[in-house]
Amino acid sequence: MPLGPWRKKNKSTKEHLVDNEEVSGGHAGAGSLSKSAVNGAGLPPPPANLRPKLVFHTQLAHGSPTGRIEGFGNVKELYAKIAEAFNINPPEILFCTLNTHKIDMEKLLGGQIGLEDFIFAHIKGLKKEVEVFKSEDALGLTITDNGAGYAFIKRIKEGSVVDRVKVICVGDHIECINGRNIVGTRHYEVARMLKELPRDKTFTLKLVEPMKAFEMLEPRSKGAKPGSDNKIGTGRGTLRLRSKGPATVEEEPTEFEEKAVKKVDDLLESYMGIRDTELAATMVEVGRDKKNPDEFAMALDETLGDFAFPDEFVFDVWGAIGDAKQGRF
Repeated sequence: MPLGPWRKKNKSTKEHLVDNEEVSGGHAGAGSLSKSAVNGAGLPPPPANLRPKLVFHTQLAHGSPTGRIEGFGNVKELYAKIAEAFNINPPEILFCTLNTHKIDMEKLLGGQIGLEDFIFAHIKGLKKEVEVFKSEDALGLTITDNGAGYAFIKRIKEGSVVDRVKVICVGDHIECINGRNIVGTRHYEVARMLKELPRDKTFTLKLVEPMKAFEMLEPRSKGAKPGSDNKIGTGRGTLRLRSKGPATVEEEPTEFEEKAVKKVDDLLESYMGIRDTELAATMVEVGRDKKNPDEFAMALDETLGDFAFPDEFVFDVWGAIGDAKQGRF
């Protein structure tokens, strides 16, 4: 496996950055979808006039009439369709949740959308500037991004440095760090910037919180718990958003897939400091029919060439997939 930003040469120890997670920013295909093939290989999309059109219902989370959207090809296009429906600018949208108007990180729009899911868009609200004294190496934040250039806070660890700054909340978009605009910066890069801030020094965050309706004002949330089951979708099928290639309509995950994806997601956090269920699902999909770790490593290079995984991580993932096949956890 090639070396990458998560691992230095001759270093095999596990490293923790500020935790960060990714909201799938890959290509969706709500208006141009294909059924997935065996082992997720995918089939060439049918002609445009034969492709199913999926229509989703949507509202602004702080309150609005219901809109109907269809024909989006990725997350940015999804935001553009929502913006068009409500006559707002796409950059006003921070993130979306499924089947709830609340800032519930367990229902964050990520790698899959149930075919009957209702989409709630959270738009920009109050801006705030906060000074934080970094008294510990770890700030206690989990950072994710919306797939369209905005990094925001997904979790706050209880008792951490950030937890003691009560004005910082789950769902806040991080706009600037020490005066540096980070709009367009990926979640793992934001996590690294926060990790590298010097200890025992004060730094400044410019934040934008989601707009709230009056009835949504409630005690501050810590966000989703690590390892919680983020099961979203009320329909029999789901729309799976992929980082590369078209989205596919798939059946509900099997017990093997659920267990394997959860274990691989845990390994991603342990080795690389990120949680990303869409990435974990892709790795399980790649490894389910491979015969040995070397074959699996080569397939990962072909499928996920943008990532550089530590060799020991790849071996552990291979083992986790094998354990799931045998029902050992």
